[in-house]
Amino acid sequence: MLKNNPVMKKLVETGEERIGKIAQQLLSNDKFVATVQTLVSRSLAAKGTLDAALRSALSAMNLPSTEDLKQLRSRVEDLEQVLTSVESKLDTLLDERKK
Repeated sequence: MLKNNPVMKKLVETGEERIGKIAQQLLSNDKFVATVQTLVSRSLAAKGTLDAALRSALSAMNLPSTEDLKQLRSRVEDLEQVLTSVESKLDTLLDERKK
């Protein structure tokens, strides 16, 4: 019902227009953009510090980190490929002996 209301449509259009103008003004303000960039940069640095602290804590508790698990998974996948290759070669050799 409200979607078809012309007054609501006008309010939404006006609101969208004003928000668009405000966003454009903010993005054209060098100081605002610099502040946002600084905040993003500091947030990423804080995340890096937190990640390092978590890795250190996990290591102290003798628990694997996500990176440790990724490396282990990669090694297991490599071993699976080697085993598949060895099995294939053994099958080939056994087939040749049967002939």
